[in-house]
Amino acid sequence: MRILVLLPLAAALAALSAGCGSGGPAGQTTTRTTAATTTTGAGALQAEANATVAGDIPDTQVFLTFRNPHAGYAMKYPEGWAQQGSGDVVTFRDKNNAVRAIVSSGVAWTKAAVQADAQALKGARVQGQPQAITLSGRPAFKVVYQTVSAPNPVTGKRVTLTVDRYYLWKQGRRAVLDLGCPLGVDNVDAYRLISESFRWN
Repeated sequence: MRILVLLPLAAALAALSAGCGSGGPAGQTTTRTTAATTTTGAGALQAEANATVAGDIPDTQVFLTFRNPHAGYAMKYPEGWAQQGSGDVVTFRDKNNAVRAIVSSGVAWTKAAVQADAQALKGARVQGQPQAITLSGRPAFKVVYQTVSAPNPVTGKRVTLTVDRYYLWKQGRRAVLDLGCPLGVDNVDAYRLISESFRWN
């Protein structure tokens, strides 16, 4: 009887620990990183303590195409989300759901370079090792990590953000794409659509 009660609880905890996209494989080890900066300058995505915790992106969500001629790419984003920044660093937010793209010049990513970059994320808990994947028909790497916001000044509560980070490159340009949402929020389909929509010009 005790085993039957514990099984659904274990399944629920496993679901909550997955990333906003596909998350990481079960059984991954988690590593806390403490270095101050990353090799790309793309620091860990952080939740906003004062923002209302966002819910799932609805199935009826409309997506628009954002074109960035300066950085040389295009990708989809949810209609109605606020854009912050321009040029090489652009973020779209809806409360604590966030999508950020950072583009820089550089050689193609390698697994070792991605691992070094992920390990340098200040205050992040990186889940497992970088995964070599194919995104929109091109090679890429994926890392999943979590961050915790500063405490809310009124309630003292903190928001845990789970982030799927993608490393992409093409002909001397490379990008870091972060897609984050509060722990327990399920944006798998929407974030898969966004990540797979990324196109270099």
